Formats: sequence, structure tokens, C-alpha cells
Amino acid sequence: MRRRCGQVLAGAAAVSLLLAACADSPEPVTAQAEVPVDGTTAWALSGGSDVVLARTFEQWDREHPGDEIAVTWMENDAYKAGIQEALDAGEPPTLIFGWAGGDLDRMVAEGSVVDLTDAVGPVQDKVLPAVAANGEVDGRTYAVPNNQTQPVVLYYNAEVLDSAGLEPPETFDDLLAAVPVLRDAGVLPIALAGGSRWPELMYIQYLTDRIGGPEVFQRVVDGEPGAWSDPAILDALGKIRELVDAGAFGDYFTETLADQSGDVSLVATGNAAFVLQGAWVYPDFLTEAPTLIADDGLGFAPFPTVEGGTGDPGNVVGNPANFWSVSAAASPEEQQAAIDFLNEQVYSDLAVERFLVVRTVPPVRGLGKQLAGRDNADYLEYVYDMVASAPHFQLSWDQAIPADQAGPLLDNLHRVFTGTLTARGFADAMNATL
Repeated sequence: MRRRCGQVLAGAAAVSLLLAACADSPEPVTAQAEVPVDGTTAWALSGGSDVVLARTFEQWDREHPGDEIAVTWMENDAYKAGIQEALDAGEPPTLIFGWAGGDLDRMVAEGSVVDLTDAVGPVQDKVLPAVAANGEVDGRTYAVPNNQTQPVVLYYNAEVLDSAGLEPPETFDDLLAAVPVLRDAGVLPIALAGGSRWPELMYIQYLTDRIGGPEVFQRVVDGEPGAWSDPAILDALGKIRELVDAGAFGDYFTETLADQSGDVSLVATGNAAFVLQGAWVYPDFLTEAPTLIADDGLGFAPFPTVEGGTGDPGNVVGNPANFWSVSAAASPEEQQAAIDFLNEQVYSDLAVERFLVVRTVPPVRGLGKQLAGRDNADYLEYVYDMVASAPHFQLSWDQAIPADQAGPLLDNLHRVFTGTLTARGFADAMNATL
């Protein structure tokens, strides 16, 4: 899922909330063109939670005069191109911003990042295990989470369900059975931004995990020949087709776009009952349906279980967090400064409070008491409990595998949704990418 890497609150709203709570908060960060190369450096994404991240660097600089970290902020596409060029040239920043997954696997294999296992205990001890695990390769820590956690949630319009006499589905069969009831009531059962393609990933991810557990996709990540032909994946694809054929997504889901919040709007306005989306869309609900939220009309539920499935129903998928890695090309002094920064500033008490101010959930232990009584506490507590209790948190598949496999994944899955490719055809096409 290559887009919603750090949405917090829509632009000015996020900044104004943070400014209101922290008098010394910075102005919004903008992308920079000049990249410092001397001393301890960091590259990070502009937008989203950059205001919170910027404060951690400013705090460090104040506390460590003479050992400041030069930060360069870039937009998403520029960053991804630039960081790869810098790694290839052997001149990356000291602190490397990332998503873990396939990118981290590659950097570790190439010797581009430092093994942090024995160096970052102070910060890692704060992080929820299911999130921290995404920064590990072969049981060693190479990346540390640095911002909010964003699991995928089944949102629903409680007023629509009540009118139809339905409860949130506990099983896939419940969800499938709700489709004709909602259609008869003149409501779209499930909003899906199929025009953006990546939202379709959330269905195959959850269904595969519920059916076969995380080991199924791990075999794909490991490049095991024929891994995409696993029965759990084929079964998941079959269940996707059951939903499509039943009319769960309507006839025009390929015209709905996530970037325009088209799927969220359908639920917010009562024209659809459900939407399976990440925590990154909650700010859109706050903007589009404040009355619905104030009246407790927006509900949240885990993805349904699948009868006979062996996956733990507590497992979640989505974006565990973004991560910091430390460059192996940096000097020992620069590496130590970066490590000290991670231990002192990432998820410090002040940093955690700043994330909470903008209504996001940092993946740290023991956060429950800090969430109680806040605006939208029910949602924040739900997301936190969901992640805190998760036995496994699967990174979005298009981030977990190499980029040259992610493109075909999105294309072939979309063809399954539109009925132009069978489950077996999908498996054959994806096996060819391994």
C-alpha cells in the first residue's frame, strides 16, 4: 500500500492542533532541495507526521549543542528515488527513513545498515512487540519504529446497520450474508476504492491470514518457489470473488478513488455500510462526518474470522509504523549520535504526547491511561488495543515485497476483482515474479 505512509490530520488541522498543545511547535515542514553531507544527517518524508518528527530533532539539537543532526525533508517520490541513489553511491544519510519489509531486507543483505540489536534497548523496550518485529531481519534489529501505527480496520455506519437489523459481522459468512440484506435496503454493502487498486490488497491480506496464518505470506517474502499457489491464497481469492459476485462492492467500485476519499464518503453519508481501510482515513471521517462520530454512529470492528481457518483472529495488517535505520557507511561517531537520538528522542514522553495531540497512536507499551478522556478516545483506544494485543502485525504486502513484484501484485489482484483473471491465473502470474 504505497501512499498513505503518514497521514495524520488534514494539513492545517494537524498543525493547528499541535500548535495549540505545544507552544514551541514548529511551522509545517516543506520539502528541501539541498542535502547536507557532513556530520550526522537524516532524511525523512515531508507531510503527515513530519511536524511531530521535526520536534524530536529540534529537541535533540537543543540538548546536544555541537552535535546537531541535519535533517532533509523530501516528498515521497523524491525520497524513494533519492535514497536509493544515495545507497547505491555509498553516501546515504546517517538516519535512513523507511517502511521495513522488502526495502529493509535488501539493505541488510547489501550491508547498508547497522545491526542495532544490542544498541537500542531503551527505545525498543517501549515499543509494542508486534510492531517492533517488523524492524527485525533473521531475529536481529535493523530498524526502529519512529511514528504512529496504522492498522487496517473494518469501519461501519452503525445507523445503516441498525436500520437493516444487522450486527457487525463476526465471520466471513456473516459478512457475505449481510450483502443481500443491505442491497435490498438500497445501501451499498461495502465501499471499495478499486480505482486506486491498493485498497484491494487489504482483502487478500486479511483473508489469507485468517485462513492460513502469517506463515503463508512469509513464504512469498522468502521467495519460496510456488509460494503464491498456497491453498490459503487461492481460497482467499475465491472468497474475494464471492463478495464481488454477490454485489458487495456494487457495480462501480473501479471508479471510486481513495485519494479523493470516495470510499470513506460513501460510509460517512450513509450510502454504504462498511469500508475496510487503514487508520489513516479516520481524519477523513472527522472532516466528513463529525455529527455521525459525535452520535457514536461510526463503528470499528476487526476483520471477520473464516470458518476452518488456522490464522489467529487477533492478527492485524496495515502499516505497523515507519522506521529509522542507521547507515553502515556513517562514521562511528555519527552512528553513535544516531543511536543516542533513537534512544533519547523516539517515543520520549514528550514525543508520545505530540502524537496523541494529533489523534494518532504511537505503538508504545502502557499507553492506555494516556488515551482515556481524550477527544475520540473510543477510536484511539480501539486502535491501540487492536495493535497491543496482536500476535502478528503484517506489513502491507506491496511494501513487504520488492518493488518489481509489487506492481504485478496490484495489477493481477485488480484483474481478479474485475473478473478478468482467475485465482489460478493470479498464482501463476505471481509465481513468475519470484
